[in-house]
Amino acid sequence: MLRFSFFAILAILAACALAAPTPFKAWNHLPQSFKFTAKPRFGTSRTPFQELVRTYAKYGWQIIIAEPYNPYSNGYGTTSSSSALAPTPAQTESGDASIITVTTLISVVAPTTAASTPAPSTSAVTTTAPTSWTTSVVAHNSTSPSASTIQSATSTASGETGEVSAIPEENESEYLSPVTVGGQSLNLDFDTGSADLWVFSSSLPSSLSAGHATFNPNKSSTWQAYDGATWQISYGDGSSARGTVGFDVVDIGGATVDKQAVELATSVSGSFVRDTNNDGLVGLGFSNINTIQPQRQKTFFENIMPRLALPLFTADLEEDASGTYTFGEIDESEYSGDIHYTDVDTSNGFWEFKSKTYTVGGTTKPCGICSTAIADTGTSLMLIDDDILEDYYSQVAGSVMDSTQGGYIYPCESELPDFGVAVGDYTAIIKGAGINYAPLGDGTCFGGLQSNQGQGVQIYGDVLFKNFFAVFDGGNSSFGVAIKAEDA
Repeated sequence: MLRFSFFAILAILAACALAAPTPFKAWNHLPQSFKFTAKPRFGTSRTPFQELVRTYAKYGWQIIIAEPYNPYSNGYGTTSSSSALAPTPAQTESGDASIITVTTLISVVAPTTAASTPAPSTSAVTTTAPTSWTTSVVAHNSTSPSASTIQSATSTASGETGEVSAIPEENESEYLSPVTVGGQSLNLDFDTGSADLWVFSSSLPSSLSAGHATFNPNKSSTWQAYDGATWQISYGDGSSARGTVGFDVVDIGGATVDKQAVELATSVSGSFVRDTNNDGLVGLGFSNINTIQPQRQKTFFENIMPRLALPLFTADLEEDASGTYTFGEIDESEYSGDIHYTDVDTSNGFWEFKSKTYTVGGTTKPCGICSTAIADTGTSLMLIDDDILEDYYSQVAGSVMDSTQGGYIYPCESELPDFGVAVGDYTAIIKGAGINYAPLGDGTCFGGLQSNQGQGVQIYGDVLFKNFFAVFDGGNSSFGVAIKAEDA
């Protein structure tokens, strides 16, 4: 009897050992790497000024601009007859037909909070410039919808990691990556500065969707409509998108969310239509800035994060070449040395952190204004405090603030000093060549560093990310950077 009991116990223990998952077996049965490509845009792109204004509007900054040229034109500093590009200019009256007072008013609208809604803060800069008309651009109010709850979705098996490639568009204005929605493949822009996942849909007329891959909910067996829900995003360059909402299976590099909120564009305009490489956007900010009404929805990352092997994703973006986004793991082959982290404040919906020092030409200085910074892969430029901006361009021969182009320009042959910003206690130094954003065609170039117009927040876009490996750690509410492997 004792012998029987002994063997019975052994049999039970053996069965339990076989049934229990081990780390090794779990690693082999789950998609431990999903890495996707972010592709470059080769073709039409926003001009530097359009990119600048689009970024202002993205953060809810209201812009009124008077310029001698149409800033929404295809060419740099030239006019365009396209109504999609340019609002109709309003004629102004002035004692001098060639000179009027130009006022640029930037107003930031703070995200709505439960406690209160602060009044917008404004700053105005008045100059004079030759012009014959004034253009007003009013950005869409991008404050959080008034919703009491944020809906969750379901995702696939735990312990996942994944990687997709990121391919940049011209001037790294966007990095596009393949995403599968309801079994249909689309190239989407990954944007850590927003929180909507929206796509070109079959509901769009062919005049707006020509050249784009579109999502057709009727061809998806897993589509669930969200009756009565709507969304809308507008940008200062005249681009906008709006439509309806539903839920479907979203797959990025092998990691899936079974019931992800997907926003179907039923109307699009501006650069979205012309940019046939881009079929929509994946917001990787936080859901308190999601625009779905009546109930905000979680982002893909917020939904997949509890299931990832590590609750984070990384961005390894390249200049004029394919880069990668990786979810759930940190690929040690993509960086060298240590990763330098700093805490982020997500209360405003962004990857926002303190940046208290800067470096120009190897000299580190304390900041004067010391605005917090937002890590934003969906913005190509770096918009920084004016005291830092003026210090930098004072060391660039021939640089001027050009109201026609909307920012600092300089002779392309001018030598640009290195520039560094604080990420926690670490200074991320960008080589001077990495500061150049785009040539303007007349021997001058547009700088990748431009003004944040005194709005109390700095935007660190792809000028930073194409020079550093970046980690967005949702589990620890932190952001980190490291030297790229190829730069070591």
